Amino acid sequence: MQTFGRRIRRGVVLTAICLMTFTNSGCTLTGGMFGVLFEYMSFWQTLPPVPVPAYMSQKMEDKLWEDERYNRVPVLDPVDGENAPIFCVDPPSEDQVMRAMPDTGAGGFAFFQETSLNNVRIVVEPIVDRLDECKVYPLVGPCRLHHCHYKCTIFFDKTIRSYWPIPFTHVDQSVEVIYIDKDHLIRCAGPTIQ
Repeated sequence: MQTFGRRIRRGVVLTAICLMTFTNSGCTLTGGMFGVLFEYMSFWQTLPPVPVPAYMSQKMEDKLWEDERYNRVPVLDPVDGENAPIFCVDPPSEDQVMRAMPDTGAGGFAFFQETSLNNVRIVVEPIVDRLDECKVYPLVGPCRLHHCHYKCTIFFDKTIRSYWPIPFTHVDQSVEVIYIDKDHLIRCAGPTIQ
């Protein structure tokens, strides 16, 4: 009985000495003890990296790509000649159409439910080609707004596969219609100075 009590007292005393040593020596969880071991490394740099799921990283990359490439309004130089024909010459690319298409459940969980889009065919039709009058836009100056609107029809086979609990494959012929605006500004030509 006496040896068990001594062991408990020794454990309490050693714990108190360790706590006093660490608190008085500057060793804290935010870099003190790790700073002694690795001179310029902080506590947060010693944590293990947290894996990011592929779905989330792909979603972040897609958002960054769309902002850089497709969500900007270009400002074009003025067109020579007063009666020069101006028409839409830049239809949306297949990449832009597929990125603009709402998420139809592509992907899924491996072996439980997998969805894929096969035999994709895209038909792009211009529906609006209009040029507004010249007016002043902030941060740009006097410009004309050229409206270019497109109707994009996407035909595809949506294949749903499952391997568990009952293996099956379902193919559905689907059609999606989306509308894409590719408006841009054209600077107004000023009077010629002679």
